[in-house]
Amino acid sequence: MSFADCMAGRRGLILGVANDRSIAWGITQVLHQVGARLGFSYQGDRLEKRVRPLVEQVDGEFLLPCDVGDDAQVEALFKEVDNSWGGLDFLVHSIGFAEKADLEGNYIDTSREGWMKAHDISSWSFTRLAREAASRMEQGSSMLTLSYLGAERAVRGYNVMGVAKASLEASMRYLAADLGEQGIRVNAISAGPIQTLAARGIRGFSRIFEEVEKKAALGRGVTTEEVGNTATFLLSPLASGITGEVIYVDGGFRMMG
Repeated sequence: MSFADCMAGRRGLILGVANDRSIAWGITQVLHQVGARLGFSYQGDRLEKRVRPLVEQVDGEFLLPCDVGDDAQVEALFKEVDNSWGGLDFLVHSIGFAEKADLEGNYIDTSREGWMKAHDISSWSFTRLAREAASRMEQGSSMLTLSYLGAERAVRGYNVMGVAKASLEASMRYLAADLGEQGIRVNAISAGPIQTLAARGIRGFSRIFEEVEKKAALGRGVTTEEVGNTATFLLSPLASGITGEVIYVDGGFRMMG
């Protein structure tokens, strides 16, 4: 099996495409290139207008609304999976949210409501979706979520999102342990900073981006396509022995002293 056809015919659900700069869109493009069959969700009418034309570009087989905080919408999304495909081979979770006020101040000032919401949307949603996906998967299937360095280091301005991403990474490991006996793999990518819609909500993001470019081993940031290449590998049978791992796609920034 080569990378060029490693996902041919495999059915996958992608959550988190917001526009053509999204990491989830970079992953989508690579998966489309290697022959995957794709289904999508969006949150709200405003995002649907951005996402629908992108889905059409990659021959997406369905696009449904899904607020991951709404169990009814989650259930409806997976009913569409059943109706369209009768099963699922992979899941991509690229979702995160925190209230703007909780990203602009200091972490110590995070409200209880803001803390809970960030964890509900950014972390718990992966467990909820994994439960639905796993019941439709066979041996050799895989799941992937997206994290960031703020899960293990204190990044100014990332605040409660960093704490939620730490929870997400821990959840990924427990899911990998739970689902391993079924032959389902679960991994995460920790991507370097990329100019996405979500990133623009982080205080001082431009400074963070510049710092990474200076210190990364490759002397630059990374692209959504590079994240997409790694994601496709992890989701494919080529990575059949890898589960419960966080793979860093950050140009070598994390390992530098």
